[in-house]
Amino acid sequence: MADFGEILRGIGEFGLFQKLTLFALSFPNLILPFHFASVIFIQSDPERHCNTDWILNAAPNLTTEEQLNLTVPREEDGTFSRCQMFVPVDWDIGAIREYGLNETTGCREGWMYKNMLYAATIVTDFGRKRANQIPVVIMLIFTVTAALSPNFYFYLASQFMVGIGYGGYRLNGVILTEWIGVSKRSWGTCVTQLCGAVGQCILAGIIYLVRNWRLAQLITAAPLALVATYIFIPESARWLFSRGRTTEAKQLIKKAAAINKRTVPESLLEQPEKKRGIITLIQSAVLRKYFFTIILAFSLNVAYFCLSLNVGKLGLDIFMTQAIFGLSEVPTHILCIWLLEAVGRKASLMGTLLTGGLSCILMLAVPHNAVAITALATCGRFLTNWAGSVCSLYAQELFPTSFQTASGLGSIASRAGGLMSPLVNMLAVYHWSIPIVVYSSLTLISGALAFFLPETRRKELPDSTDEAEGNSQFDLVCGRANLVEVIQAVSMAGILIGSFAFGPFSE
Repeated sequence: MADFGEILRGIGEFGLFQKLTLFALSFPNLILPFHFASVIFIQSDPERHCNTDWILNAAPNLTTEEQLNLTVPREEDGTFSRCQMFVPVDWDIGAIREYGLNETTGCREGWMYKNMLYAATIVTDFGRKRANQIPVVIMLIFTVTAALSPNFYFYLASQFMVGIGYGGYRLNGVILTEWIGVSKRSWGTCVTQLCGAVGQCILAGIIYLVRNWRLAQLITAAPLALVATYIFIPESARWLFSRGRTTEAKQLIKKAAAINKRTVPESLLEQPEKKRGIITLIQSAVLRKYFFTIILAFSLNVAYFCLSLNVGKLGLDIFMTQAIFGLSEVPTHILCIWLLEAVGRKASLMGTLLTGGLSCILMLAVPHNAVAITALATCGRFLTNWAGSVCSLYAQELFPTSFQTASGLGSIASRAGGLMSPLVNMLAVYHWSIPIVVYSSLTLISGALAFFLPETRRKELPDSTDEAEGNSQFDLVCGRANLVEVIQAVSMAGILIGSFAFGPFSE
């Protein structure tokens, strides 16, 4: 009985069928960054203060600065209050100037805005196949409803549903990896991530040109209408086999072989044994170790999203910073394809996590240098995003296809990391350094624990628990391989640190 890897070699590991599928599943990743990163722009909170035009009845020629000085109290840091005003009085301007106003109240007539980057923002207006298609439809519907929201609560509910669709699509993109052979498997993950990086650059340009949040939402929804019509994305034949649906699996394999202009012998299509389910993950000590290590490694999303959500607070222009973030990720994913094959999954994961964590914690050394902070944040985000690509592929190669639920749980952990990131950033109210220490430490710990994972480079995806556990046994037998991987990881970390230390920011 042939394993699925042998079937892929028979029909072509990376032929036209796989390339078409790769393109189709990668295209939406040009759009997905819009639905995460766009909130940084459309929810921009511009400088504002209470509307105090009542005083203009007493003195129509007051300048804005004079009006604020007379009608709005100041905070402890000397800035004008955003939410308080002096109670209006029926006095002439001379009396107001002489005696001043002392009694305060909340804003009675709304707000006045100034120094706005955008014409309209949220703040100013409101104060496996089907599993790929359905999330896109959800995103399309609720992106549009978000743009048409009559109030802030409706907008929040719409964004919640968009988040569900976003997470569902990213998770079920594994269908592609299961169709690609050993020699090109890293392309399946890295090319989709590369499209995401390009999408972030496009986003910066769109929001720069379109500074109305409703119109920006509708523009980002438009490409989803095309993606929602996808009817040709193939199911995972590996998954069909694991569910005993052999007839459908054979038909798909023959179709893939025909597109790749290959033939597949019938002897390769014998029905494989049905595999055990997710309960095996709990029973196997080896797989449990893999699982909890990968879960913690996905905490890299805490650092990634903490940095992303602070894009406007790094000291440089928000549009430029967003473009830099996106552009920096393009070489990330190109390098990732090569390094995953050159040094392997383990060294890549350790190197990127350790170096990314170090880059983040180095921000503590240059708190007042906007250029250096932006450079270090970009480097940290670059490396944690790189680690995310490695982690996504690693999770699929460590566990048998029959319970890829493990990958799903890993993805949930990564989304939990994203959920935690605003709370981590809020710790800055106690001290600006606390968020940096928290997410840097998590990243460094995750990188150290990756040492306990086996190398899966150039190995077939495991179809059974025995095959998955065999990876660990192989590493124990070939103990020297572990040492080589650690040396590679440390060397890669050193190269990256050296490039930064002796680069333009070392002056």
